[in-house]
Amino acid sequence: MVSASDFDALQLPDRCSPTSRIPRLGPSRLSSSRRSQSHSSSWFRRKRSKMLLALIALLASFFFFNWFMLLRLQYQHHAPHPIPKPTLRSSSASLSLQGKVNNKTGNKKKSQKGNYVRLLALAAHALAENKREPKDLWQEPFVPASSWRPCADQRNWEPNEGKNGYILVTANGGINQQRVGVCNAVVVARLLNSTLVIPKFMFSSVWRDVSQFSDIYQEEHFINYLTPDIRIVRELPKELQSLDLEAIGSVVTDVDMEKEAKPSFYLKRILPIIRKNQVVHFVGFGNRLAFDPIAFELQRLRCRCNFHALQFVPRIQETGALLLKRLREHSGLVGPLDHHLVGPFAESIKEKGENDAKKASKYLALHLRFEIDMVAHSLCEFGGGEEERKELEAYREIHFPALSLLKRTTRLPSPSELRSEGLCPLTPEESILMLAALGFNRKTHLFVAGSNLYGGRSRLVALTSLYPKLVTKENLLSSTELEPFANYSSQLAALDFIGCTASDAFAMTDSGSQLSSLVSGFRIYYGGGRMPTIRPNKRRLASIFMKNSTIEWRVFEQRMRKAVRQTKHVQTRPKARSVYRYPRCKDCMCRTD
Repeated sequence: MVSASDFDALQLPDRCSPTSRIPRLGPSRLSSSRRSQSHSSSWFRRKRSKMLLALIALLASFFFFNWFMLLRLQYQHHAPHPIPKPTLRSSSASLSLQGKVNNKTGNKKKSQKGNYVRLLALAAHALAENKREPKDLWQEPFVPASSWRPCADQRNWEPNEGKNGYILVTANGGINQQRVGVCNAVVVARLLNSTLVIPKFMFSSVWRDVSQFSDIYQEEHFINYLTPDIRIVRELPKELQSLDLEAIGSVVTDVDMEKEAKPSFYLKRILPIIRKNQVVHFVGFGNRLAFDPIAFELQRLRCRCNFHALQFVPRIQETGALLLKRLREHSGLVGPLDHHLVGPFAESIKEKGENDAKKASKYLALHLRFEIDMVAHSLCEFGGGEEERKELEAYREIHFPALSLLKRTTRLPSPSELRSEGLCPLTPEESILMLAALGFNRKTHLFVAGSNLYGGRSRLVALTSLYPKLVTKENLLSSTELEPFANYSSQLAALDFIGCTASDAFAMTDSGSQLSSLVSGFRIYYGGGRMPTIRPNKRRLASIFMKNSTIEWRVFEQRMRKAVRQTKHVQTRPKARSVYRYPRCKDCMCRTD
């Protein structure tokens, strides 16, 4: 770059040279020379001014560009926790809530901003104001809810001899689906006057757990408690063990039965098999018994099995009691459901040497049903683009081949249609926005159940940034305490069940989740009207979330509270709905008013 002083030196050598001082002859030449010098000087001044302006403009542009880039860097550094979309990986690389993350793999992926950065920033600002929580946030309508009490333990029939034959059951799914399958099998055994062999649990390629009945539930208690109802044995008689059940036509799979089959199906189709072969084996048995129509005492037996006969083994109860103790921050308080969940270990929750319990810290439990199996099975999309679609389709091909075939051969609703109908699971970001809008303050103790979230650690960013007192069983229990349950997803899920059921408030994110259904049912059955459950209507929520880029926080808050409040009323079991989830009915509970 040429400076102004350099420009002077280059343009005016004649004025500085020795020859410029030699006298010249003749007035005409002298006057001509002066005119020439005057013209040259004027031209130079104009030229120099232009160069100076150009230089100033260039320097200004340079400083403006530097300032702009610095401003961008500062904004990115201080922006309120942008939520990246899930890092897309194979299911084997899915991350658990405790943050066991393969950083080398994760760093290769380019994080993307999520769909709710703006709303999450507004939520953070609202929580920072530390407003008082709504009065009914930790309550349910007490008067109508407390008018129901448990009474499924009452019987009005004679014991069943089980003389028609034997029923073998291999229940499918995870722990909660298996629990439903067990109780349905108990009712079928009574219906067919048959003897139930202790159920087996089918190995699932999704859950990959080899746990059997006696690894999770107290077998002796199960048999003894249901003895007045049905006959239960641990194994088939020896003369029947050698039979080829498939060859003699005694194997009935879930394909052979319709979902929620009526009692008449069992009487017409299954009872003849038992009478002929003395045994039938239900393979893949789960939700294969209708809720209506069914006899009153049979429905009550269903409730008796679920709420009374199935108790966790001492090992699970003991660790569950330790989990509750730490969730309540060693307050020594024993909750109203503790004895039903952890049995005699509820007494260990009390702090030794303390006569009066300290003020307990209330905690909210949130079940995030956002594992890859749920995400893939929903057929919804979650912002991951083509890579996400390919990954989930590959997972469906392996674990849900029938669904993959249906997707290829049948026109199904689009992901956007599914979402608008409320058929997609809530994402962690949507779940935490719901809680913030409902009014749970930033200091809320939040227990999150569910592991191996699809997307891994990035999916927890929104939760921990808004609610720093977020914990999981992996945070509260040491690796030594969890070691007996390692590689047993069903037993770990039992701990989540205990933590959620005993909570001061419980929020479900997917109404189709068996864990959420069973937890909410337990809270109704034993809660005495003091155990609120948040059941979001996902269809209503979908219409609210669709406006996430424009809606103001105050409006979002109002609409969210109205949508959830409408689901909080006390209701009796709707016809044909699950007694496990809606036990407020004459079959399971009794009115006190």
